[in-house]
Amino acid sequence: MDNFNFHVTTDIRFGRDRLNELPEALNVYGKKVLMVYGGGSIKKNGLYEQLGKILTENGNKVYELSGVEPNPRIETVRKGVMVCKEKNIDVLLAVGGGSVIDCSKAIAGGVYVTGDLWSDYVEKRQYDGPALPIVTVVTLAATGSEMNNGGVISNLNTQQKLGIHGKALLPKVSFLDPSHTFSVPTYQTAAGSADILSHLMENYFNTTTGTEVQDGIAEGLMKTVIHYLPIALQTPDDYEARANLMWSSTLALNGLTGSGKHGCWSCHAMEHELSAFYDVTHGVGLAILTPRWMLHVLNEETMPKFVRFARNVWNVTEPDPQKAAKEGIQKLYEFFLSCDIPMTLPEIGIDSMKFKEMAKRAVHQNKIATDAFVPLQETDVLEIYEKSLNPIVF
Repeated sequence: MDNFNFHVTTDIRFGRDRLNELPEALNVYGKKVLMVYGGGSIKKNGLYEQLGKILTENGNKVYELSGVEPNPRIETVRKGVMVCKEKNIDVLLAVGGGSVIDCSKAIAGGVYVTGDLWSDYVEKRQYDGPALPIVTVVTLAATGSEMNNGGVISNLNTQQKLGIHGKALLPKVSFLDPSHTFSVPTYQTAAGSADILSHLMENYFNTTTGTEVQDGIAEGLMKTVIHYLPIALQTPDDYEARANLMWSSTLALNGLTGSGKHGCWSCHAMEHELSAFYDVTHGVGLAILTPRWMLHVLNEETMPKFVRFARNVWNVTEPDPQKAAKEGIQKLYEFFLSCDIPMTLPEIGIDSMKFKEMAKRAVHQNKIATDAFVPLQETDVLEIYEKSLNPIVF
């Protein structure tokens, strides 16, 4: 296990009917609030009206930035930064899932950036400056952005999707009420859970040795998602299922399973190119790529970890290691299929036309050629993309 610091100071307010505590959370930072949200879902489910009443009674001056995209764009970040500067905003209130929170993080730090928000901020990937405080109200279990300091922003003009991190981008307070996810459509619920599983698997399949604590936690969280996702899909207002998915999402990416490990993530690097070029749902792209990546990197050296994954996460009892490893991958693939997640690229509108450019960028914009669980070159990424055009036959 590597040396690491673990200091995550987000104040988590988990459970039903906690929004009466929102004024207390906001008042620490000021009265001028920029509320950031996506489409009309929070208006349909009544959350927008509820928040408006709370903020009005608290005496807040509220400005709004709506229409945040599923893959938040740099243009929206620029709009938010402009509002913050013009209105002298004190605190950002991000209401939504990971895209809204990521956008809010970029805005929060972008207020203090003097240069271009893309080339002088996002493209640098690491931000060490100050940021406006962020309070979140989470409406989707997926990215865990409510308790980490990273975010991902897209630039459709340059066809890039890049992550940015900074200590100051960590949300101050996050409200996690599982009932706010009852109205999330089944497709997004499944895609969000695929994202949770991917975060766990990206940290799990790692070359760092002696990480039993992290791996044991990851296995438990993966089993939790696998158990509760079908229940949430079948019964959307099952509080227990939604609560366990929501808390799994938060714990999957707050550092618990990744601290003490080195390396980089392979499937996210490849999927970011799918989203950058085709603006697809992130979790679905990850679900499609991950089993193909697993089969591609399965070899004698990596087999023990895949066998452990099969036995501890999927309860595979097959004694032959090679067969057991492949059975674990098959069970993951079939689980995604059972949740009605599209499992080939053509199903989400992607053909092979841009594969070479996407493979080139995946390698050159990340460290998967040197620091990944199994290093990937452009030819490897290209093969994984090509394998993703058709169903897997085990």
